[in-house]
This record gives sequence, C-alpha cells and structure tokens, in this order.
Amino acid sequence: MTQQQIYAGLTQVMCDVFDTDDITLTPATTARDVAGWDSQAHILLIVAAEQHFGVRFGTADFESMRNVGEFAALIDAKLKN
Repeated sequence: MTQQQIYAGLTQVMCDVFDTDDITLTPATTARDVAGWDSQAHILLIVAAEQHFGVRFGTADFESMRNVGEFAALIDAKLKN
C-alpha cells in the first residue's frame, strides 16, 4: 500500500469518526488540529483504523506518537509485517 493510499484511508476513517467531510490530513496534523479529537475519539479512531486497514495496534504503539505522519508510518509498518 502506498503512502497516498494510507493517507486516503486515514482521511476516510477520520471523516467517519469525526462525522465530517472537511478533514485534510498532513504528516504534521495533530489532535489539536481536528475539532472533537479528544481521548474518547482517539480510541474510536484507533479501532476504526484497525478495522479499515486490517491491522492490530498495541498500547505501546501510541505512547510516543505525535502526529498523523507517525500514525501513517505505523500503519505502513504493520501492513508490511
């Protein structure tokens, strides 16, 4: 899967989770940049991304994650395993 496909998938997942059509993701996007991205939405986002991409995340995967770029890289790594 290409980075473009990962970002397209993440955009779709985030639009579903945050119930909007107006999300533009960049590698630097953080929770502060998306209205409604709180701790509960974060859990929903992780579960939705797992389902969409067919991967599983562990708690440690998110301990040092700072932005969408790192989330996309994590998805890429999980897809390659």
